[in-house]
Amino acid sequence: MITLENDQLVFRFPGVHENAVCRIGFVRTLRLPDDGKTYPLPAGVGTFPLRHLDDYSSRLRPESRDRGGVVMPMYQSEALWLNFGSDGSYPFAVKIATGKVCAVSGGTWFNHLNQDPQDYVVVPDQPWLDGFCVKKGVIRQFVATSLGKGQTVEEQVRESSDIGGMQIAVYPLKRKYYREVKREARVYLMAVQSPAPEMGLAAGGRMHQEIYKDKRELHVWDMRNGSRCFVTIANSLLWKSITGENPPHVPLNAKQYANYGIPWFEYYKDAPSLDGSKILAGVKSIGSFPNEAGGTDHSSIKIDPDNVVRASNSERSSIVREFNH
Repeated sequence: MITLENDQLVFRFPGVHENAVCRIGFVRTLRLPDDGKTYPLPAGVGTFPLRHLDDYSSRLRPESRDRGGVVMPMYQSEALWLNFGSDGSYPFAVKIATGKVCAVSGGTWFNHLNQDPQDYVVVPDQPWLDGFCVKKGVIRQFVATSLGKGQTVEEQVRESSDIGGMQIAVYPLKRKYYREVKREARVYLMAVQSPAPEMGLAAGGRMHQEIYKDKRELHVWDMRNGSRCFVTIANSLLWKSITGENPPHVPLNAKQYANYGIPWFEYYKDAPSLDGSKILAGVKSIGSFPNEAGGTDHSSIKIDPDNVVRASNSERSSIVREFNH
């Protein structure tokens, strides 16, 4: 069962366990310069609003109406990261694809999990995902661009622009293995409108982020009880035409981010991480396209080491500023 609660996608699996609840937020953030440097993780500056597409079926194209899911607005001058949470630390395997390209492995989307190569993240071990896994400890940021220009990761990998948006599939841990998870948790606590009407995601600037290997075997995930949702990404005009609502205010740029003194973040877990996808490593970043008009500020950002903090999930996602004032 999938619901929308406070602009989060909430996946519930009551037939598996009462704690089998996975929450995913779509967080607005600074679009990093695509200048070859590798940056820390930028803070969240509010969440993207989400709406059920079924509520606006009369205003949709047939293909959008058929796949359903939710819609969110996104400017081409901003970026997003995914914020994961679970009730009772219940584990989930979460697959994320942009269009039909897996953001972790670079492979084609399938409605099941793979470990060779691993094509999913494990929640709550993985608190955030900011982009495409291009090498060990490095991702390229999720940034928006119009379909049809050959700039999205999907168009580069699949030579297709018929999907766009994001697909998210969530698979809970099988109930019989959750008892061991709870035991481990107790031990741990004791120790410590554009050319196309819709949009897709391109590869932006580089960031430090580990994508952690799954320490469990594949059979522990309940693939019979998985749940999937499609996320349509709309530019400001399409969002207005579908929902009748104004989109959020324009995102902040690098200068505003620095002026507000917003911190940068890093997250470290003593666990093995994935090497990164050779497929995604070969994808062109958005800044390599001539006349790319998405970013409003591509100047270099100076990072003060004293302003880079290790933080928990809540600390990173709770920073909200009113940038219009």
